[in-house]
Amino acid sequence: MINFILAVVFTVSLYLIMRSFTKYRVNPLHAVIFNYYTCVAMGLALMPNRSHYFSADWTSTPTLLTLALGTMFVIVFVLIGFTTTKVGVTAASLAGNMSLVIPVLFGLFVFKNNNKDFTFLNYLGLLVALLALAFSTIKKEGSNHSTKTGWVLFLPVLLFLGSGTNNTLINYVSATFYRPEQSALFTALACTGAILVGTIFLIFKVLTANEKVSLRSIVGGLILGVPNFLSFYFLLGALSDFGNSAAFVFPIYNVLSMLMSAFLAWILFKETLQPLNKWGLVLAVAAIFLISYQEILGAF
Repeated sequence: MINFILAVVFTVSLYLIMRSFTKYRVNPLHAVIFNYYTCVAMGLALMPNRSHYFSADWTSTPTLLTLALGTMFVIVFVLIGFTTTKVGVTAASLAGNMSLVIPVLFGLFVFKNNNKDFTFLNYLGLLVALLALAFSTIKKEGSNHSTKTGWVLFLPVLLFLGSGTNNTLINYVSATFYRPEQSALFTALACTGAILVGTIFLIFKVLTANEKVSLRSIVGGLILGVPNFLSFYFLLGALSDFGNSAAFVFPIYNVLSMLMSAFLAWILFKETLQPLNKWGLVLAVAAIFLISYQEILGAF
């Protein structure tokens, strides 16, 4: 359970740091690219045998899949940026959070790696979790109701599919090709893929659009990499602890992260909740109990 708690804590820390980027004039895209350098460094530092990283077969199926997962990290972030600016914050948040249904369905019906028999109440909890996330991410947008057509309307769908695919690959690749004690190696390789794609993309932007990279964005990214790496590292540990049951881990992980983020945003940034958002928090608590009532009752 400690891995689960730490995964949520560092995920929330990640949100809070990114929330402060505007205040410190940090370019989010640049910061995200540079944060992966910290992730690789931390992965190497925590790796019992660093030679496994440097001697990895870079053409093998496990390594290529892991590098591709790192590519998905960057793609999903770019999709979040485009969806937020072109469609709206609500659409981006909703699409990202709702994507948990993809790894859950794959875990239940494709990988069949859930560590318990799901009952009606467990399935009901999954539905309630989706409602909770939907209610909690609904915000009143500004009065700009400009018509959006064509590919722009497809961005939330792409974000939904990209984020869901990312989480599904995390579960599948880590469970299939890596042992629990290889979490640091897996994370370092995935972040290496993100570095390759992100750095190439940034160089392209600098050369073609004269984009400037500030020192504050580099520093912000290096700081961001600490909770980013640790949240991913402990999430892998939580998946391992619960038999790689994505159907159990991801809904509770998403909901708990949302609850803590909302609470700390209220405390630190004075963000207020609308009535639907408050109902979302109530439903989130109910969803956690429904999904994990066997484990909760078993503790007593």
